[in-house]
Amino acid sequence: MAKFKDNSNEQGMFISVSFEEQIIPGTIEHAIYDIVENHIDTSKLEERYNNDETGQKAYSPKTLIKIILLSYSKGLFTSRRIEHACKTNIQFMAISGNGMPDHSTIAAFVSSIDEEVMDIFSSILLRCGELDLIGGETFAIDGCKLSSNASKEYSGTFKELEKKKEKLKKVLQDMTKRHKENDTLSDDDFKKRKKKYKDKIAKINTFLEENEPKMGTRGKEIKSNITDNESGKIKSGSGFIQGYNGLAVADDKTQVIVSAEAFGTGQEGPQLETMIEQTDKNLKQAGIENGLKEKKFLADTNYFSEENCKVLEEKEIDGYIPDQHFRNRDPRFPDKYPRRKKKNLYSKEDFNYNEKDNSFTCPAGKTLQYEGTVTNHGNKGRRYLAKHEDCEKCHLKSKCLQKNSSRRSFSITDVPKPKTYSKKMKEKIDTPNGRHMYSKRMGIVEPVFANITVHKRLAEFTLRGKAKVNIQWLLYCCVHNIGKMVGV
Repeated sequence: MAKFKDNSNEQGMFISVSFEEQIIPGTIEHAIYDIVENHIDTSKLEERYNNDETGQKAYSPKTLIKIILLSYSKGLFTSRRIEHACKTNIQFMAISGNGMPDHSTIAAFVSSIDEEVMDIFSSILLRCGELDLIGGETFAIDGCKLSSNASKEYSGTFKELEKKKEKLKKVLQDMTKRHKENDTLSDDDFKKRKKKYKDKIAKINTFLEENEPKMGTRGKEIKSNITDNESGKIKSGSGFIQGYNGLAVADDKTQVIVSAEAFGTGQEGPQLETMIEQTDKNLKQAGIENGLKEKKFLADTNYFSEENCKVLEEKEIDGYIPDQHFRNRDPRFPDKYPRRKKKNLYSKEDFNYNEKDNSFTCPAGKTLQYEGTVTNHGNKGRRYLAKHEDCEKCHLKSKCLQKNSSRRSFSITDVPKPKTYSKKMKEKIDTPNGRHMYSKRMGIVEPVFANITVHKRLAEFTLRGKAKVNIQWLLYCCVHNIGKMVGV
């Protein structure tokens, strides 16, 4: 029988390790180490420390940033798991110089860099520009909906929360009554359960006293959340979640994220102008001439509105945003999106105009008289109307009149209404070039979210509050961009 050397990975070994040799060029660890040490300015963060004369030595901001970026690249996003990795994983020891911050230090640092995280993101984006990873011609935006560290159980309008509070009070009263009558629980268990319900009631009561109802874009109250009131109830692919929507704008060359922000709402359309302004600023900082001006910008139907189409045109951006029914008008899908059949009636072209008396003659030889000016859906023109008696006995009325119509009329448009921004966008999308450009959107931005949620394993946001969630989202976007530098 053949003999093989022991290959069990359950054994341990004491070895001499060079940390420098563990950071191998071409790896994500090397890219993180290089960009933090040589391309990110942490002077603002260093100004926070006042231990130059007294106090214990602190972990440098560069060390903590390297640890956090490496953790997120490996799918570790809780502070306790990051702490464990720093104590047991040789890569974390190498990149941090054997720094072993505890979970509270890590959590406190991540939560505190809401003002500096954008500078970190911009520095990495600038490096991507220097490495020619940004095409700077076509960009796409979309959102990634993720649960937050908030319970759906504590969501509701103020009326619903009041109702929940009263229900908890009723449960507490019934439980107390049963305990007195039957004494089914020990005194200790009863006290624990009683305290639990009292705490829940107090939590709801405190929230209702200290907060105001949240109002939606339509002026109606929307659900608040006691645990994290800046999060929102969002419809995702797996149902409704309590969480945030991480928006990102990606470049088409290598899917580098050029701007990102997390919002506590599932409605992406109202955030478009904010994201455009942020993208324009970031691109200029990264060395892209004129920012977004005259660049192609792609978005899905969630962003289609008159306001957003206007923003794109006023900022001279070549935008492509389809409306909800754009596929119904696409001639490439006649079977999948069948057109509604129209009754084959006589059109205006079948009527002869009489310039002398300003009238029309119908196919049956009857006259439609001028009835005056009319405004129809913003179009200004003239209206012509036939007589009841002419249409009532006409042998061609089945080919001329709509159902329930007693006589024929139509309008001639002299002054068409000005095209709205959304109308122009519809016409643009319906062109072969418009459909071709929009077809690129999914291939640009969707791989970004696949990389962050699947490869980097960001399943949910672990922090609370928009500012802190936005830090976590931006740091994951930073990791995504660093990965593009080494092709991972």
